Amino acid sequence: MARHSKTVWTHLRRSPYQALAAMLIMVITFLMVTVFTFLIVGSQFLIGYFEGKPEVSVFFTKDAQQTQIDQLRTQLLSSGKISNIKFVSKDQALQIYKDQNKNDPLLLELVTADILPASFEISTFNVNDLNQVAQTVKSSPIVSEVVFQKDVVSTLTAWTSGIRQVGVGIITLLTVESLLVMTLIISITIAKRRHEIEVMQLIGATRWYISLPFVIEGIIYAVTGAIIGSLVGSGLMWYYTSTPYIASFLTGIPFLPIPWTFYVMVLVANMWFALILGFCASMLAVNRYLRD
Repeated sequence: MARHSKTVWTHLRRSPYQALAAMLIMVITFLMVTVFTFLIVGSQFLIGYFEGKPEVSVFFTKDAQQTQIDQLRTQLLSSGKISNIKFVSKDQALQIYKDQNKNDPLLLELVTADILPASFEISTFNVNDLNQVAQTVKSSPIVSEVVFQKDVVSTLTAWTSGIRQVGVGIITLLTVESLLVMTLIISITIAKRRHEIEVMQLIGATRWYISLPFVIEGIIYAVTGAIIGSLVGSGLMWYYTSTPYIASFLTGIPFLPIPWTFYVMVLVANMWFALILGFCASMLAVNRYLRD
C-alpha cells in the first residue's frame, strides 16, 4: 500500500493541472448536490409545517365594524368545528409588520395601521373542515380576502416538485460530466505509463495490482472534491438561512436553525457517493487499457 501511495503522489505531482481539473469538476458537482439537498429537504419541512397548522387567515375590509366582526365570530363558533379564533387588530398587525421589518426603516415609514387590515386566524379541530370554513367566511360582505393553508401547501408542493426535477436534471448532467472528465484524466495518466504497465504485465503483476494506484487516484479526486463542494454548499446554506430576513420569515419552522447533524449527514453521504463515482471512473479508464 505504501508503494501504491507513493505512485499516486507521483502522479499528482507530475500532473497538477489534470488533478486540479478533476477536483474542480467534482467540487462543482457536489456543491450543486448539497444546495439542492438543502432546498428539497427544507421545502419538505415547510410543507409538513403548514400541513400541521390547520388555519384559515381572514382579512376584513377597511369599513368592517367591530359588531359585524363579533357576529361573524359567533357564527363560526356556533358550528362546533372551530378550535380557536384569534382576532388581530390593525394596531396588532402593524406591530407584527414592524417586528418583521425592523431592519428596514424605509419600509416602516411607508406603512401605518390604517393601511393594514384587521384579521381572523381560524383553526379547526379537523383539517377537512378548513375548506367549508373558508367558503363560509368568503360569503361575508366584510371579508376582503381569505388565505387558506391548503393553497399555501399546494404552492409549496408545486415549487418542491419543480426544484426536485431541476435538481435531479442538473445533478445527473454534472454526474455524467464528472464521470467522463475523471475517466479522461485517468486515461491520460494510464497512457503516459503504458510502457511501464506492459513491463509489469510481463513480469506477472496482477490486474488489480496494476489498477490500484489509478483507482486510489480517482477516489482522491472525487472525495476531495466532495468535501470541498459540501463545505462550500453547506456554508452558503448556513449563511443565507442565518440572515435576519430569512430567519424572521421562517420563524417557527422546526428545520431552522439547521442542526449541525444534518450538515454532517450531507457531508458523509456526499463522500460515499464520491467514493463510488471515483471508483467507477477509475475502473472505466483502467478497463480501457487492461483488457484481458
